[in-house]
Amino acid sequence: MEKKFSLPEYGIEVTLGKYAQQAQGAVWLQQAGTVLLSTVCSSPTEEFPGFLPLTVDYRENYAAAGRIPGGYFKREGKPSDKDVLTARLIDRSLRPLFPENFFDQLQILTGVYSVDKEHIPSTLALLASSLALTISSIPFLGPVGAVNVARVKGEWIVCPTYSQNSESDVRITVAGTLEGVCMVEGSCDEISEAEFLDALFKGHEVIKKQIEWQLEIQKEVGLPKVQTVQ
Repeated sequence: MEKKFSLPEYGIEVTLGKYAQQAQGAVWLQQAGTVLLSTVCSSPTEEFPGFLPLTVDYRENYAAAGRIPGGYFKREGKPSDKDVLTARLIDRSLRPLFPENFFDQLQILTGVYSVDKEHIPSTLALLASSLALTISSIPFLGPVGAVNVARVKGEWIVCPTYSQNSESDVRITVAGTLEGVCMVEGSCDEISEAEFLDALFKGHEVIKKQIEWQLEIQKEVGLPKVQTVQ
């Protein structure tokens, strides 16, 4: 059954139950003209692998921005460096949040279908991946929220647009749970420790709202979680 949920404060809307119905969790997420689909699937492992076999794939095709590849690469080719780095961002944020005795094969796929050149899809991909895991039967110790934080003319902006991000002298991506921050990456042109902590706290306030929203969705449509073997 198709259901829609929105987070009006940030213009985010998700559609569940319409796309990728064979996946254990699938989230069609839209923020204005930026649209993406995240799916999660798992399969039991035949032998103990010694690690969590999690695969994360993120694809932001040229067609999402209305461009057609030219030159040597006439079609959509291998993942770009940006795709690989975004997949790693998702992996680093989610991998620690599975039970320590859970070793099923996991696959998280995110495809970007439209980019409006205002809303940055990387953090939206992490948010959609977290929600897909949260509503699925896969044991997951999340959910996780994610935001970009930028400093423009001395002012902190949470969830900046592309133009604001390009003007900033500090760019930080923050992911976290209700309890605290679990992943940070970014770049800056010098910043004090106090300023850095201020940025993290501002980002975490929005992250907590995202997580509470995901938990509300889970209560309504989430599947019972599979119990792991002790």
